[in-house]
Amino acid sequence: MLNDKALLNRIQQGDTDAYNQMFGLFYSPLCEYASQYISDADAEELVQDLMVYVWENRKHLVVEKSLKSYLFVSVKNRCYNVSRNKQSRINIHSYLYDKLKDQFEDPDYYMIDEITTSIAKAIEELPESYRETFKMSRFDEMPNSEIANHLNVSVKTVEYRITQSLKILRVKLKDYFPLFLFLLK
Repeated sequence: MLNDKALLNRIQQGDTDAYNQMFGLFYSPLCEYASQYISDADAEELVQDLMVYVWENRKHLVVEKSLKSYLFVSVKNRCYNVSRNKQSRINIHSYLYDKLKDQFEDPDYYMIDEITTSIAKAIEELPESYRETFKMSRFDEMPNSEIANHLNVSVKTVEYRITQSLKILRVKLKDYFPLFLFLLK
């Protein structure tokens, strides 16, 4: 059995046997570790995605300490992202519901669940960089400068992404446009 460094070197050279050895060695422990943070099914999918990522990016992989450490830290970060994305969807629904419920005396006037689902779906369909920037701006209420620092982009890029997100959402949500105006605040 190869040590971490030798295993990584062989994987980076495209050695499928070394990759299979890494997979066999780390797959189950990584799934167990991920299961502490997310569901078992999500954990397996997440670890499989990581393993594919390692293979596809093997030539450019930067491992500072050890392969084992890299894999476990990657799993933890990916679990955090999965949890954060699920929480964001819950937050979007709650946020929109709270914004909309008091706007109309007759709740049957609009079907709030349908509206919030449509808006949440439209936001989730935005390109990832737009969606992340838009959520930070509108749901986390972060200033553009803070978003720029967090994402390592310029403030102009943040402004552009928000503007483009709003344009896309206006088109997708044209049937709900009067309600969509609340997102602009």
